[in-house]
Amino acid sequence: MVKKRTFPSSTVLGYPRIGPDRELKRALEAYWAGRVPRSELEETGARLRERTWRRLAELGLEGLPSNTFSLYDHVLDTAVLLGAVPERYLAARDPYFAMARGTDELAPLRMTKWFDTNYHYLVPELGESFHLDASKPLAEVRQARELGLATRPVVVGPVTFLLLAGALERLEEVLPVYEELLAVLAAEGVEWVQLDEPALVADRSPAELQAVETAYKRLGAPADRPGLFVASYFGDLGESLPVLAGTPVEAIGVDLVRGAFPDISGKIVVAGVVSGRDVWRTDTDRALGLLRALEAGAEQVVVSTSCSLLHVPYSLEPERDLDPALRARLAFAEEKVAEVVELARLLASGAGTASVPPAAPEERRPVPQERRSPYPVRAAAQAEHLRLPPLPVTTIGSFPQTGELRAARAGQDPEAYEVLVRAEIERVIRLQERLGLDVLVHGEPERNDMVQYFAEHLDGFAVTRHGWVQSYGSRCTRPPIIHGDVSRRGPITVRWAAYAQSLTGKPVKGMLTGPVTIVAWSFRREDLPLRDVVFQVAEAVRQEVADLEAVGISVIQVDEPALRELLPLRRAEQEHYLAWAVAAYRRATSGAADRTQIHTHLCYSDADQILAAVDALDADVTSIESARSGGRILGLLGGFERGIGPGVYDIHSPRVPSVEEVTALLRRALETLPADRLWVNPDCGLKTRAYEQVEPALAHLVAAAAALRR
Repeated sequence: MVKKRTFPSSTVLGYPRIGPDRELKRALEAYWAGRVPRSELEETGARLRERTWRRLAELGLEGLPSNTFSLYDHVLDTAVLLGAVPERYLAARDPYFAMARGTDELAPLRMTKWFDTNYHYLVPELGESFHLDASKPLAEVRQARELGLATRPVVVGPVTFLLLAGALERLEEVLPVYEELLAVLAAEGVEWVQLDEPALVADRSPAELQAVETAYKRLGAPADRPGLFVASYFGDLGESLPVLAGTPVEAIGVDLVRGAFPDISGKIVVAGVVSGRDVWRTDTDRALGLLRALEAGAEQVVVSTSCSLLHVPYSLEPERDLDPALRARLAFAEEKVAEVVELARLLASGAGTASVPPAAPEERRPVPQERRSPYPVRAAAQAEHLRLPPLPVTTIGSFPQTGELRAARAGQDPEAYEVLVRAEIERVIRLQERLGLDVLVHGEPERNDMVQYFAEHLDGFAVTRHGWVQSYGSRCTRPPIIHGDVSRRGPITVRWAAYAQSLTGKPVKGMLTGPVTIVAWSFRREDLPLRDVVFQVAEAVRQEVADLEAVGISVIQVDEPALRELLPLRRAEQEHYLAWAVAAYRRATSGAADRTQIHTHLCYSDADQILAAVDALDADVTSIESARSGGRILGLLGGFERGIGPGVYDIHSPRVPSVEEVTALLRRALETLPADRLWVNPDCGLKTRAYEQVEPALAHLVAAAAALRR
């Protein structure tokens, strides 16, 4: 018989791991560059873990998670834990980072978005068998114990892991490894294990629900195991809840920020009442009401975050430049932990009354329809004006940024910075001309980030100095904060685009970020529907498009990589979202003249799942990730009637693709797409790469296009 267990009164589902000053980013990049050994990288990780556990304990948090730290990605860590390492990587100098980033000889694993967030995970690729490697979670449990702290290991659960890998049929093969893991952790004296199952908040088929029941009845059967806490987040468990509640798991985590109030009794409920996805302070009265209402049926109510705090910055403390009135409304990771602890104290004291606030139904207003002239009319006008060759070669927008440029941006001499930016633009233009590209970009040397740069030039946004959030690996962003109505003060990109165009006779793309992406990659306001905020930004982008046209820019790229990211996890809500998201993009671009070629770009977002919506954007050219996924999307593009640029150079890996590799991908594309609509481009911007990688890679793209033209 499994013993009766109690759970700590307060916990979080995870915590930021890149370091308050991005220490892990610097250590990773030093290791990748060969400047430090692996041991020094591991020491940095150990220091960051210790700092996190000590700080959480200082704040009064009772339930401390472990195994949430990662050198690159927690899904990749789970693959290693389960022995799911493809054989081709085993001979690499460092198999872990070979899977994450590739090598000169090996392409990395495919990467895509973690549910509806801007975090990227590595898609598991399963081999013939599984075997346990519990060294990482054991090492972290032992490290914390040496500090006098007990922790709860966190692992991606078996159903979510296999669904991410597209291999749920292998459940019977992987469950013995999870059983062995639980036995090993029990022998180590671990009291609780957290198995993350966010996939359960999406629509699940009867077969998938049966897999949930099978997995957790089996994992819950042994009497000598740790307590099982199954965490869900990013939405409502729906039909998965009664299935999970019917298994022996002792604790179930529910997202009460994005999900409905659960009908659950007889279990420990880990109640996610503090949002892990935004930066706004928690409504204490609402949260306490929910917690009190849960007490009626739950065996125990534990106060927690709705999901891991991986998605918010570390601390509000250093953000002294923010407006005090706005700052008073904010909470980053440390402040959210303090909220969890305080709510647990209030719950124990008997404060608050039981209430379940009704969910406000979304107002589904008619979606405005705006459209440019029919594509054949536009295509003819653009062909006459631009006179591009077949298979035109271009890039997505950004070029590598030098340390000198970044230092100058942070400096105090705007005149010197202006001179440096102009010189960098000219250098990038001359490089592209020398390499033989057909449609050029100015390289974006003036931009710190594709969203933050626009936020700094729009009313209604605030930006932070230290609010870094991990996107993938060592890549971090500082999401802006939308706190009021958005409007455009004046031209944002126009003078730089005009200057670049003045340097060359070839067309130069104006580079804009689309309205959905600007909002998705910001912390958005809570007091206005998401749709309304996106349309405010769309109007600002529309004005920028008009001003770019007015100075002679004939190719304008409006990127929407987050279009798929914001797609609701439940099918019933997806059609409405896609309708207004597409309408917002058309609002931003429909004022463009026929001869102005509108491009859009999507990367690492499983765009194959929303191809009809991508097509409905009505962009003249769509560039889309293809290289890292092995061109799997190519066979689905036959219905597109406009230009397509399936990315043939994976910029998230340091490896340089050969001419033969690029040519092979283009030949595959030509099996589906006619040459007069096929573009040649990388699958994302080049900002994160070095020039010694970028120049040969782009030269190979040009050579492949030239060979195919012949």
